[in-house]
Amino acid sequence: MLTAKKLLAGAALAIPLAVGACDTSKVSIATHAKLEYLDPIWTTSYITRNHGYLVYDTLFAYDQNFEPKPQMVESYTTSPDGKTWTFKLRPGLKWHDGTEVTAEDCVVSLQRWSKRDGTGQELFKSVQSLTAPDSKTIVMQLSQPSGIVLEALAKNSANVPFMMPKRIAETDPYTPITDPIGSGPYKFESNKFVPGSQAYYIKNTDYVPRSDKPSLAAGGKIAKASEIGMIYYADPKAAGDALLKDDVQYIESPPSRVVTQLIGKDHIIVANTDPLGNVAMMRFNSQEAPFNNPGVRRAVLMTINQNEYMRTALGDPRFYRVCYSIFPCGTPFANDAGSDILRTADLEAAKKALRAAGYNGAKVVVLNPTDIPVIAAFTAVTVDNLRKIGMNVEVRDMSFQAMMKERTVKGPPTQGGWSMFHTWWLAGDVYDPMDIAFSANPANGWAGAPNDPEVEKLRLEFAKAKNLEQQKEIAAKVQARLLAIGALGTLGQFFEPVAFRDNLAGITSPIQFYWTLERMRKPDRNTLEIPGQIQGQVNNEWYGYW
Repeated sequence: MLTAKKLLAGAALAIPLAVGACDTSKVSIATHAKLEYLDPIWTTSYITRNHGYLVYDTLFAYDQNFEPKPQMVESYTTSPDGKTWTFKLRPGLKWHDGTEVTAEDCVVSLQRWSKRDGTGQELFKSVQSLTAPDSKTIVMQLSQPSGIVLEALAKNSANVPFMMPKRIAETDPYTPITDPIGSGPYKFESNKFVPGSQAYYIKNTDYVPRSDKPSLAAGGKIAKASEIGMIYYADPKAAGDALLKDDVQYIESPPSRVVTQLIGKDHIIVANTDPLGNVAMMRFNSQEAPFNNPGVRRAVLMTINQNEYMRTALGDPRFYRVCYSIFPCGTPFANDAGSDILRTADLEAAKKALRAAGYNGAKVVVLNPTDIPVIAAFTAVTVDNLRKIGMNVEVRDMSFQAMMKERTVKGPPTQGGWSMFHTWWLAGDVYDPMDIAFSANPANGWAGAPNDPEVEKLRLEFAKAKNLEQQKEIAAKVQARLLAIGALGTLGQFFEPVAFRDNLAGITSPIQFYWTLERMRKPDRNTLEIPGQIQGQVNNEWYGYW
C-alpha cells in the first residue's frame, strides 16, 4: 500500500553536520517538558518518546526516505498469500542487564504496544496469532493481507513500538512501567534520575549497531557521547542562559521570546528542523458531561479563531500558519471536508448553538500544563471564549506530565474527572486517519475518545485501501465525520525552532535522535549543509536558519 510517509520524504529537512575531531564528553539537553514517566507505550508524551529512543530499540525503523528498514530484525519473509510474516532477529542483541533479547520478548512487547497505539490497534485487528517458535524467530499470522505491517513496526513517533524484556512488557498497558531496561545505544542511569528535573544516560558499550549507514531512525545507531543529560528548566530564559554559557548544548523548544534573545549570539545556531511543523489541538472528554453531547462540542469549535490562538501562543507570524484541515496542511491528506465549523470564529453563533444543544451550566474542567508556555497560552484563549459564551469553567493548573496522568482519570468533572485539554502533535504523527488522535473507540483510543462506530469503520477501510486516491477519499470522510461529531478542534500549525551550540554535531530532522549528538573540539560553520535558500518566507511557510 502506498503510504503518506513515503510522500512526505521530500519534506524532511536533513541537516547533516560533518564529524570532525571531537571529544566524547557529556552532551546536555534542555528539554521542552519534565520527564516524569519512563514508559513510552503508556504515554504519547514526546519527552518520554525521546527518552525511549535512547534506551530502547525497534524491530524496524524509517530511513530518511521514509522507507521501513530492518533494525533489530536481520531478515524477514512473507508468504505468497501475504498472510504469514516471519522475522529473524539479528545476532548480538542484549538487554542492558546482560541477558539475550529473545523473540518472545518482542512478541509480548508488540502485544502491549498494540493495545495503546492507533496504528497498532488497526494492524492487530488482522493478527490471528503472534508467536515465537524459537528464540530468534517471530511469526505473525494474519487473517487477511495487510498493507501496513512494516509501516506499523517502523512507526517512528508516538507511540513507537519499542522492544522491552518480557518481564517488563507483561505490565498492564494502562499502568506505566518504572524499570527502563532496554537494548538501545544508551543505558538509563537510575541513580541520577530526579523525576521532573534531570535524567542521565550512559553509553551502552555492549550495543552492537547495524553496519548500515545511519539514516533517520534506521541504520547504525552509533552512540557518540559518553553520557547524555536531559535537564528541565522551569524558566525558559534560564535554559537560554545555560546554552549561552555552554552548560547545555541543545534546547528542544525555546519559546519565541527566548529565540529572539538567542538569534545572532556568538556560537549559537537557531534553526527549524521540521518544515511540516506541529498541529495544535483541543481535545474534549467525550465520555462525560457536558462534552458527551456532540452539540456542545461543536458549539465550542465555533469559537475557534486560529489566528488568535497562534498570535497569543507564538507571537511572531513566521512561526505559524492557519490550517483548517485536521490533517496537516502540506501533507497528502489535508482537505476541506467539514471544515467550515473551524472557520466560524463567531462567539454569538457559538452561544446560540450552545443553548440549542441544551447546555445547563455543567462544570467544564480544563487541564492546564503551566510548564508548557505554548499550551498554557492555548488554554487561556479557550477559557476566555468558553466564559464569554456562558460556560461554567474551572481551570486546573498542573505540570504537563501531571496532565498526562490526570487525563486517564475516569468520572465526571465534579468528581475529579476532566473536560478538555490542549496539546500539539508533530505533523508526521497525525498525517493520516490511522493515528491515535483520530480514534473513536473510548476503550482503546486517545484520551477522551468518542464512541463512534462510523469513524472506526472508515479507519479500517483506510487501512485496506489499495492506492493513494482511495486513501484521500476515505481521509476526507474521516475528517468530515470527526468534525460533525466535534471530536476535536485544530488551532493552527506552528513551527518550533531549536537552538544549539555551533560545535554540536549530529543534528537530525524532523526528530532529534540524541544518540547522534557529539561535541566537536572547535566550531566549523562550514560543516553545515544548508539545502538551498531556506531562510525567511517560502510559499508562506516559515523555516530556516538565523
